[in-house]
Amino acid sequence: MNADPMASLNTAQRRAATFGSAAENGAWSSAPLLVIAGAGTGKTTTLAHRVAHLCLQGASPERILLLTFTRLAAREMVQRSQNMVAAAMKARHGGGRAGAPGKIDWVGTFHAIGARLIRHYHESLGLDASFSVLDRGDSADMMDLERQTLGYHKSRDRFPQKATCLDIYSRTVNAQCSLRETLEGAFPHFLQWQDELKLLFAAYVERKLKQQTLDYDDLLLYWFYLVEEPRIAADIGSHFDHILVDEYQDTNRLQADIIRRIRPDGAGLTVVGDDAQSIYSFRAAEIDNILDFPQHYAGAEVVKLEQNYRSTQEILDASNSLMAEAERTYQKSLQSVRGNGQRPLLVTVEDEHEEALYLCEQILERREQGIDLRQQAVLFRNSRHTMRLELELAKHDIPYVKYGGLKYMESAHVKDVMSVLSWAENPKNDVAGFRVLQILEGIGPATGRKALEHLLVNDGDFASLDALAGVPSGSRPQWQDLAYLMSVLSSAVWQGQLELVMKWYQPHLERRYDHSFPREGDLEQLLQLSNDYQERSVFLTEVTLDPPSGSGDLPTSAHIDEDFLILSTVHSAKGQEWDTVYVQHFSDGTFPNEFAAGDKDKLEEERRLAYVALTRAKNRLVLVNPFKYFVPEQPKYGDRHVYGTKSRFLTDPVSAKFDLGHWSSRPEARPGWDASVRVDLKQRARAMWS
Repeated sequence: MNADPMASLNTAQRRAATFGSAAENGAWSSAPLLVIAGAGTGKTTTLAHRVAHLCLQGASPERILLLTFTRLAAREMVQRSQNMVAAAMKARHGGGRAGAPGKIDWVGTFHAIGARLIRHYHESLGLDASFSVLDRGDSADMMDLERQTLGYHKSRDRFPQKATCLDIYSRTVNAQCSLRETLEGAFPHFLQWQDELKLLFAAYVERKLKQQTLDYDDLLLYWFYLVEEPRIAADIGSHFDHILVDEYQDTNRLQADIIRRIRPDGAGLTVVGDDAQSIYSFRAAEIDNILDFPQHYAGAEVVKLEQNYRSTQEILDASNSLMAEAERTYQKSLQSVRGNGQRPLLVTVEDEHEEALYLCEQILERREQGIDLRQQAVLFRNSRHTMRLELELAKHDIPYVKYGGLKYMESAHVKDVMSVLSWAENPKNDVAGFRVLQILEGIGPATGRKALEHLLVNDGDFASLDALAGVPSGSRPQWQDLAYLMSVLSSAVWQGQLELVMKWYQPHLERRYDHSFPREGDLEQLLQLSNDYQERSVFLTEVTLDPPSGSGDLPTSAHIDEDFLILSTVHSAKGQEWDTVYVQHFSDGTFPNEFAAGDKDKLEEERRLAYVALTRAKNRLVLVNPFKYFVPEQPKYGDRHVYGTKSRFLTDPVSAKFDLGHWSSRPEARPGWDASVRVDLKQRARAMWS
């Protein structure tokens, strides 16, 4: 057994993982470290090894803060690090029993860590310890309630819908800019509503404060408010010797400012990311955070990872060529450890119908070559681009999963159950309470509002709901059952609560949904997940912020053990990889998006999005470009198509990295077809009956 857990790393990975030195007193001397990890270069492996190295050098695991962008990434990284530490310690002791390594406790997403710190310092913020966290759907509903209260829904001109209002609010908060800047930069068609939106957002904030509820953005904003106070920032910073941040290119201004305030000198700070994969500006991600890191932290060390373990060199050559033309980036040249492989393909087809036929043909052909459907992915820029393809996939009996529809936690039955727990946790959470009350037969909005007002007057005493006047007589038994359940949940220990809720909800599930069995499976999955948490508040917060996938993610036409194709937006594909990748609609107007024209920053982000698409492929990459597209918005008279042009990203140097081809379902349109070949149709047809 090798006592050196770094033995498997390449030179650059080892340099990043072992950067810095341990002092005699156990402290760690380390300048700020930026790891630029190109696509497929082992970013997660390197970061996990760095955590393990710190622990093996004497760093206390309890004093490490690890920030990731998904709960799954956090769990994977910690598990790998702890396994490496345990194996190394065992090897050092000659295979004998070694002391168990400590637990890395401070690990999670920015939002989850923010929620934990806000709950710890809740008194400093004037919040109740039992505050609730709203998911995006509930936040939009609360925004809509204030929108209607202010009468904006009756406007004769087009006032933004609730989801758009929430997007405007969220971008303004996360980018830490003025409302006007947000409107001018991303929502110019709503500039006329600036004053009304300010009033709306102020009312929305007041309602959240009154109900002691926080939305996603508050978890960062309130954390930022905490660290604006120097004493609190110093107190938080003193808890950690090392701060490691994954996917740093995806951080927004708030997140970067939080890190700078708790670690102003950058000592013990490691950030990992790839500026070439910064594609979330619509979520207020700020690429300057990673590009300007050396300016923010004097003396920062920069290590580039360029050895690629995912793709063949021909695919990387195309990707490198694309990013070589970027205006502002950390220049790097990815080199494959897997050899040259096949050159990527750039295929033109006549229209979207031909594109769908071509993709189905290629997918099935690749399957015959031994590549499972689930090892193939069709990537697209916009969900509407797959409509024609989905029809053809059905005709060819090709099952598929499409990433982008209704998420598990957005399912009505899951939201019902989660709302019961959220209301028990925080009786002031009117959004959750209103939803729960209307699960009951015969209970409408008027009775629901009356019950919530009654609960507020009675200091959140759920038992008092039992005797509420005005409940329809036919609903009284269900009402009493709910009042009893809520009273038990508000005082009982967390273990076993979800079983009680599911038992209460079962008859309502069967009444409200025709096909309840698969929904029961979703709730069982939720029950299994809840067993990992010791507190209800932590379960509600973490599952809301980073929800699991559920059975709804599986294709309805396939059993769980069957093979299925992957359809995914490029944004959802980030971090994934497949043997074969097909990219739809690779033409101007899609790559780059038409709305990016005229804006240099947006065009550069579109380039990075194309780069992410290309670097998902391991062995085979195919870009497909239709000559024309059907546009339903076009007038019914005349041609309802628009004609595509070559993507501006496919310059001569980039195009030279691809094999070019044309495909058509019509044999005579295929290159090399001998049109002189004839079949005597009349003679053959007549001969059959002569």
